[in-house]
Amino acid sequence: MTVIYEPLAHCDPVPFFYAEDEREEKAMERLYLDEFPGTKYRTCLVKEESDGDGTGAPTALHNSENAYRYIRSGLENKDREVLVVILLDIKNVPIGVNLVSIGSLGRSIAQPREVYKAAILASAKSIVLAHNHPSGDPAPSEEDIKTTQQLKQAGDILGVSVLDHIIVGRDCYCSIADQGYLKSGGV
Repeated sequence: MTVIYEPLAHCDPVPFFYAEDEREEKAMERLYLDEFPGTKYRTCLVKEESDGDGTGAPTALHNSENAYRYIRSGLENKDREVLVVILLDIKNVPIGVNLVSIGSLGRSIAQPREVYKAAILASAKSIVLAHNHPSGDPAPSEEDIKTTQQLKQAGDILGVSVLDHIIVGRDCYCSIADQGYLKSGGV
């Protein structure tokens, strides 16, 4: 999924209110466009692609191993840290994956606003964070643990639960929830 921020002139209008008829909808849209100075922006969530033909039922992620298997191919063997978020519905079925950041050999950036942007737009109930360690060793650093706990606190405020943070190594992984660093977490 990609989140696009564009001036309204370049984005198909999507009503942000419920109108009784088309005339009321146009009036409300004009009010919105006319009352605010400067360039107006609308956030559009764009579904880029989907694996498979859509006929199979999606599988819920019930534990850290399921989450690792789901995300493994996208994170293994990368030459720098890549942070993604698996967006989950109320039954822990993946809605999609959002690329949050591509970092350096030993670090990726995980700002709450970037982590939760797609989750909120996709109406995700919960998320699983995942990133790789190019060294192949999935052991969490102190920074990994601290960042995960901060993102969990932000998610608690937003109403989007962090179920786990999977660190992908070379043919192995570490679950921060399984290690006990996420209180009441775990897929």
